[in-house]
Amino acid sequence: MWCIGVVLTVLAGMPPDGVAQLEKVDALLPMLQRLAVDPELVRAVKAQNARGASLASIHAEDDAWIATPALTPAKQRVLESAGARVLARHRATLGRKVAEIFAMDRRGALVGATRRTSDYWQGDEDKFRVPFNEGRVLKEKPFFDESSQAYVIQVSLPVREGRQVIGAITVGLSLLDL
Repeated sequence: MWCIGVVLTVLAGMPPDGVAQLEKVDALLPMLQRLAVDPELVRAVKAQNARGASLASIHAEDDAWIATPALTPAKQRVLESAGARVLARHRATLGRKVAEIFAMDRRGALVGATRRTSDYWQGDEDKFRVPFNEGRVLKEKPFFDESSQAYVIQVSLPVREGRQVIGAITVGLSLLDL
């Protein structure tokens, strides 16, 4: 009976030592927490928050983002933003274990990303709501992420300026590369 479980795990792309992989995720938390307070990232999130985009304009951007799978100028701006450069630097330091990283402002709109996400507005998802509203880390269940083409676990953390939560980041960790 145990061999069926192993076969299903392998076919699903989940490492057979899944518990050990999840422990490795926990071991990475201090590095991820340092990323969330990187002064350059905090500046990028603050700058986008200061622009004060309305929720209606964010929803319009999200609709356009989802409707067009191609790399649009709006998507390019997110991928080349100051926030994206900070995230890319951290991703390079962490290596292949990081499938993607993206940062969100106080409304859940993308500030920067290391790769194209499936949508622009994350404000309706727990990956934004838990770290932003509750100020705590959220580790989601492992899943196959279409945008990064990897079996990942997403870890989301609050971005803070001092004690105030001003945004959030989500790091998709590739379970096969931990």
